[in-house]
Amino acid sequence: MSETTTAAAQNTAPHRYTAALAADIEARWQDFWDKQGTYEAPNPGGGALGGDEETVARPKKFIMDMFPYPSGAGLHVGHPLGYIATDVFARYQRMTGHNVLHTLGFDAFGLPAEQYAVQTGTHPRVSTEANIVNMKAQLRRLGLGHDQRRSFATIEPSYYKWTQWIFLQIFNSWYDTEAQRARPIADLVDEFASGRRPTPEGRAPWAELDAAGRADLLGAYRLAYASDAPVNWCPGLGTVLANEEVTAEGRSERGNFPVFKAKLRQWNMRITAYAERLLDDLDGLDWPEAIKLQQRNWIGRSEGARVDFPVDTAHGEEHAAITVFTTRQDTLFGATYMVLAPEHDLVSGEGHAASVVPDAWPEGTRAAWTGGHATPAEAVEAYRAQAAGKSDVERQAEAKDKTGVFTGAFATNPVSGERVPVFIADYVLMGYGTGAIMAVPAHDSRDFAFARAFELPMRCVVEPTDGRGTDPATWDDAFVSYDAALVNSSGPRVALDGLGVPEAKAKITGWLAEQGIGEGTVNYRLRDWLFSRQRYWGEPFPIVYDEDGIAHALPESMLPLELPEVEDYAPRTFDADDADTVPETPLSRNEDWVHVTLDLGDGRGPRRYRRETNTMPNWAGSCWYELRYLDPHNDQKLVDPAVERYWMGPREGMPTGGVDLYVGGAEHAVLHLLYARFWSKVLFDLGHVSSAEPFHKLYNQGMIQAYVYRDARGIAVPAAEVEERDGAYWYQGEKVSRLLGKMGKSLKNAVTPDEICAEYGADTLRLYEMAMGPLDVSRPWDTRAVVGQYRLLQRLWRNVVDEATGEVVVTDDEPDEDTLRALHKAIDGVRQDLSDLRFNTAIAKVTELNNHVTKVARVPRSVAERLVLLVAPLAPHVAEELWHRLGHEGSVVHADFPVADPAYVVDETVTCVVQIKGKVKARLEVSPSVTDADLEAAALAEPAIVSALDGAGIRKVIVRAPKLVNIVPA
Repeated sequence: MSETTTAAAQNTAPHRYTAALAADIEARWQDFWDKQGTYEAPNPGGGALGGDEETVARPKKFIMDMFPYPSGAGLHVGHPLGYIATDVFARYQRMTGHNVLHTLGFDAFGLPAEQYAVQTGTHPRVSTEANIVNMKAQLRRLGLGHDQRRSFATIEPSYYKWTQWIFLQIFNSWYDTEAQRARPIADLVDEFASGRRPTPEGRAPWAELDAAGRADLLGAYRLAYASDAPVNWCPGLGTVLANEEVTAEGRSERGNFPVFKAKLRQWNMRITAYAERLLDDLDGLDWPEAIKLQQRNWIGRSEGARVDFPVDTAHGEEHAAITVFTTRQDTLFGATYMVLAPEHDLVSGEGHAASVVPDAWPEGTRAAWTGGHATPAEAVEAYRAQAAGKSDVERQAEAKDKTGVFTGAFATNPVSGERVPVFIADYVLMGYGTGAIMAVPAHDSRDFAFARAFELPMRCVVEPTDGRGTDPATWDDAFVSYDAALVNSSGPRVALDGLGVPEAKAKITGWLAEQGIGEGTVNYRLRDWLFSRQRYWGEPFPIVYDEDGIAHALPESMLPLELPEVEDYAPRTFDADDADTVPETPLSRNEDWVHVTLDLGDGRGPRRYRRETNTMPNWAGSCWYELRYLDPHNDQKLVDPAVERYWMGPREGMPTGGVDLYVGGAEHAVLHLLYARFWSKVLFDLGHVSSAEPFHKLYNQGMIQAYVYRDARGIAVPAAEVEERDGAYWYQGEKVSRLLGKMGKSLKNAVTPDEICAEYGADTLRLYEMAMGPLDVSRPWDTRAVVGQYRLLQRLWRNVVDEATGEVVVTDDEPDEDTLRALHKAIDGVRQDLSDLRFNTAIAKVTELNNHVTKVARVPRSVAERLVLLVAPLAPHVAEELWHRLGHEGSVVHADFPVADPAYVVDETVTCVVQIKGKVKARLEVSPSVTDADLEAAALAEPAIVSALDGAGIRKVIVRAPKLVNIVPA
């Protein structure tokens, strides 16, 4: 269309719905909503957010999006997909009589802002706050109905005061395995001091322990504790990483740097104490099964037995035991060697263990076992260094050659009495079980491969059922079966021969317990959560250390401990491949902040302390933010208990409470969701909240994808500048490849919501994103297709407003029956679709009704108003404008959503197909409620059927009222 034609059309239709009119409408109503507090959700009781008890008395809905990070790149059209979806759902819930809490804050600590600060010298707070301002403006333009009074950023001291407070609750708690809940650490101190609970074996009584000894003992129980432990050290980033932040290739998720195993003193969260509850409570959550499965696999529950194998220490001055966890304790007679993880304390001699590595090789040691080293110590040291450079995934790869070295030590098989050699090998990890295994090579494929490589003996103890015989020397691989009989498994003290696997497991487990050398137990793959980062831009730990290195909690009166200003934001980074380095944090360089004189209120008066110079991980702030939304201005409590119970407390269908709907990406299946669940359970145990789970219903939205175009070098080129010619794609005269992938600035294919809003309006963008397909499915962005939803809104506008005069054109006529049926079917379908988050099909039904109304000569007001109400959750700006033009004073946001009349939802007639021997011979228009008998009679009386039968008898009539009759002639 030429510019002249466009101008002419505009002159004849000056009140047409255009991008310019949409921009005016949207800006006006956004200002109105803000001024009127349209989206403010009242809390029960008084306070700044209290009041409006009539609204509080309604059923509540707490609807949340996963915390966004305020990126400097701003939003592209893929980012708001979930935000628009929750907004549509929240609007629908308001219109169906709910008090709806829907808001959005910002997860603003983290690595990107720190890296930007390092590159530019801009303080992370400055760049982050600027990004938040920009992102808020972009989100506001979309018309998202957030209660802005409840919004916050995690970098605000008034917020992270409570993150620090929660950390101290966890630090000052322990998990009582008998009560199955967390309790204050003071209770444990009382039990030790009174003697009701003896100190563990190997430790002196409480009264005999000095301050350091008591702190060390309590650290073994605290839910937040510091320890020297194997960690994922990333020299290229200058920080340690949680297991979940390391890729399968053994590199950092951010930056793709090599990650090494190192032993450092770090803060940890004892999430393992909650493993069973984290598993059990999944059953009561309305989450996608795929996410539940990922959490179950990550927690990794397995039942088996703990078994102690006696072993001499290196110099024979004391006896030790190698403790293994096995799920196949029935195969104990087949254990012919043992393997320790390279990091095991019995190898290093660290912790409370004495090393089992002797000074010299035992007589008769095979050359293949030594790795070519003169002494066991040299062999072990060299192998440990080699293993430190591999990721856990690399170490456990099935296809790799098995490597290891003999430690020089022997253990004793407790059932056979045989001496078995003890190796270290990288296919055994400290992160599972005890970091030690009893190797049964005849019945485990990895052990079989290792035994073959090192010429170790194998013993068949589970009788093969595949005819291979019982000599493992003739086998190609191990025989693994849970449905076979035990053989070669009898000794003077216990006999298992002839038993099935379950019976043998039960018998040997009982025998181990009787002998005091083992017991049945449950093991978990889940490891404690590494909670330290060697970064600046994170929450400071509210912990100080005295001159003896003992950790002390800051009193609540000293919170928040604010992040100090520093000149150098960067942790010290190293050569990415240099594993022999240690962290140096930015905070440690701030001497005046690190070393302080404080009175902690513990009766000891002012003393010199050293602050913790690590910071919390970026996950800390997102572990509890749902609670801050409830009571964001409370500076006296984490959250008002009555407010928390109202919004998140348990109720019918929600046995553990939580948020009603939580929408976000499936990539957070383990990290954020597992951590947040853990924090919720600790707070629940300590009586701070009534909800044991943070998020009752979880919904994972798909991804909006875009085509990525790459030149011959594989470098992305600007998608907007690519031309399509003859089925190929060209950029500046060069042929480029096209592949569907992510959308992003770095891929040069990002489309911003600002662009689409400027060309079509925010309501069109909202409709398009919701109409692209099912919310949980990824879909490709196509800017050319946006116009379809733009035209829907233009037709809607014309059904109410005269484009030439701007006058409302609806009438007070009664709608005809066809229109009533179209209207009420749409109402019924849209209600169901919006309730179930099927926004694409809801839009299809609205479109169908809208198209019907365009054909009506005079649009009845009753139809136009309900059509506008149907559109309101999806396209709120145009709906608000039309609602007021139709003469209403109140906001459409709080209008009642239409309810269908059942009489018009059911079709007046349906078409019944009549077949003879499966071939269609007639069609009948019948009532939807017709009975089988009446339908059969009508079909047999139909002239076309009488003619087709031509007097033939009938053997059978199959009736499926009201849609099918199939006649089988005799």
